[in-house]
Amino acid sequence: MAPLSIRKGRLRPVTIRDIRIVPDPVLRTVCDPITTITPAVRNLVQDLLDTVDDPGRAGLSANQIGVALRAFSYNIDGKVGYVLNPKIVARSGEQYGDEGCLSVPGLWYKTRRADYTRVEGIDLDGKKIVLEGKGIMGRMLQHECDHLDGHVYLDRLEKEERREALRYMRRQQKAA
Repeated sequence: MAPLSIRKGRLRPVTIRDIRIVPDPVLRTVCDPITTITPAVRNLVQDLLDTVDDPGRAGLSANQIGVALRAFSYNIDGKVGYVLNPKIVARSGEQYGDEGCLSVPGLWYKTRRADYTRVEGIDLDGKKIVLEGKGIMGRMLQHECDHLDGHVYLDRLEKEERREALRYMRRQQKAA
């Protein structure tokens, strides 16, 4: 039986979706904008929220669960949410710190990102959402928007680190 959750006062089943792993081609797909809020889009958002709501998960893009639509969920400092059709509208500063990815399990590399990021998108009612933050929030916003543009964080690594990471991934795939 599926786990149950109480959201908005209602008991409902929780759907935890499998995470796609590099080199799955959907991770290199530029995701399509969401033009109509359908029941399928509502279900996608709920699946994203259920799947990201787990310790150690900061963000999750739709293509990481096999859906090539522009949507992601987040779980930062106990706050869980989502945004549809996110677009980065501002960045400033710089941070250089450890970054990992659910689609690249077991690898953490120092990655250069803007410190502050502001993203605009919409919610399921078509209303504007603004997400912004520094540090881990800023990093997550950039990381998830990269996913929706068909990139993984390994693309941002220095040349030698990227080679090392790809070699590790190939060895893991052969062993599996």
